[in-house]
Amino acid sequence: MSPSPLLASTREELADALVPTRRTGDTIALVPTMGAQHDGHAALLRAARERAAPGAVVASVFVNPLQFAPGEDLDRYPRTFEDDLVVCEKEGVDVVFAPSVDEVYPGGEPLVTVEPGPLAAELEGESRPGHFRGVLTVVAKLFGLTRPDLAFFGEKDYQQLVLVRQMSRDLCLGVDVVGVPIVREADGLALSSRNRYLDPDQRRRAAVLSRALRAAQARAAYGLPAARWAARSVLDEVPEEELELDYLAIRTPELAEVEEPLPVDPVAARMLVAARVGTTRLIDNAPLTLGGATLPVTAAVPMGQ
Repeated sequence: MSPSPLLASTREELADALVPTRRTGDTIALVPTMGAQHDGHAALLRAARERAAPGAVVASVFVNPLQFAPGEDLDRYPRTFEDDLVVCEKEGVDVVFAPSVDEVYPGGEPLVTVEPGPLAAELEGESRPGHFRGVLTVVAKLFGLTRPDLAFFGEKDYQQLVLVRQMSRDLCLGVDVVGVPIVREADGLALSSRNRYLDPDQRRRAAVLSRALRAAQARAAYGLPAARWAARSVLDEVPEEELELDYLAIRTPELAEVEEPLPVDPVAARMLVAARVGTTRLIDNAPLTLGGATLPVTAAVPMGQ
């Protein structure tokens, strides 16, 4: 077992904890979390530990109210701080930064926030207005307080990852934003802190999201319509009243629209899906390689589709 991480709840305590690493000039890696940590978070912490050695890994544990819209699950969002400390210790975290809301937002909601740009109004942003403004604002604060060289984010929240990278580039923050692949349950469901809201029957239904993504990957070589049709065919196996689809989209890796017709050579893309199962909203995504099949594109999509 690794040594217990230092606990910091104030800006001053965080700064003091990082003084030795700043003196040596070693790498500082940040893993922002909202707690309720699971194996997906552990993968982030492990990746940070590997890249930062012999420097310091900082894990923040902060449920950020600025990214929750009225009526969302801020009050019931799982808070498991003691269990989070066990995960952090196991994965070799050096500092756990667990501030209060007043510590992060002294005086209340900040007057100056990060404008996330037009992408923030699409996909997740269309369903959750203001969400990415809250995400980027708190991440910018954490970058400022920690001054990391590296920051690690999971690919499950793919749009968030793209926007954080864009913010770091556009605002010259000097942080290398690293994406870590999705960790999944045995049935394919992407690990999420919100999975604990699902009862066994809802868990069974929720697994259709990853099956749809795999179906799209299998047909993507035949083009964008074939990939979309394959995913929808799987999603349609679950009645609408049991799984409420929010969006199913195919974008470039940077989340721009895919231009058609596709070039002759295969192109990288990303399929993203969001749906509500019961009262729980779930998201997932997967990489696609569009085009390149040796058979005609029309062979991939049944007649009438």
